[in-house]
Amino acid sequence: MAKGDSPVLEALTDINAASLERTELDPASLILVRLAALVAVDAPPSSYLVHLGPATEAGITLDQAQDVLVAVAPIVGTPRTMSAATKMVEALGLAIDLAEHLE
Repeated sequence: MAKGDSPVLEALTDINAASLERTELDPASLILVRLAALVAVDAPPSSYLVHLGPATEAGITLDQAQDVLVAVAPIVGTPRTMSAATKMVEALGLAIDLAEHLE
């Protein structure tokens, strides 16, 4: 049986911490690489949502996020790129809704 109150969340946190410890990428580059990976795997909006805070802290701009979509489009294709753009917007909307409910 899994241990802890939130075993899945705790495991994901551990995996991310290990990844951060093992890379020498600066925070902005790391987030941009992860964004490209999210696009490639057709990640759900919640995955983009998890990266909004770190992206903001790393100084990632909307233009940079769009540049990632443009860069990966020839590799992942139009449908996946459009899906990612939609999910990014949805994640941003979720973040705004959460922030408003916490006020």
